[in-house]
Amino acid sequence: MLGAVMPVWYIGSLVLVGVWAVAGRHHEGTGLVVTAGALLIVSVVMSVLLLVPINNRNKTWTPGNRPADWRQQMNRWLRFHYVRVAVIVAAFTLLVTALV
Repeated sequence: MLGAVMPVWYIGSLVLVGVWAVAGRHHEGTGLVVTAGALLIVSVVMSVLLLVPINNRNKTWTPGNRPADWRQQMNRWLRFHYVRVAVIVAAFTLLVTALV
């Protein structure tokens, strides 16, 4: 369910940041907004290239057919997820800073 909603969040966030960057291009915080947008793009790329493939493999697993390294794969997903969250938090922090 969440995976179906995430593209809407990502696209919506990127569109809003793009509008903000264009509308505020003559303000001091524009560089922060553009950097935040770049970080959001990084989070999307991370999701598509790193996290979604692991999710797709995980969907096919049952207790009887899990690969021997399933825990390592899940730990890898978790590490990537933490990095993605840190990137998104950094983007949000830049956006808040741009408001000040």
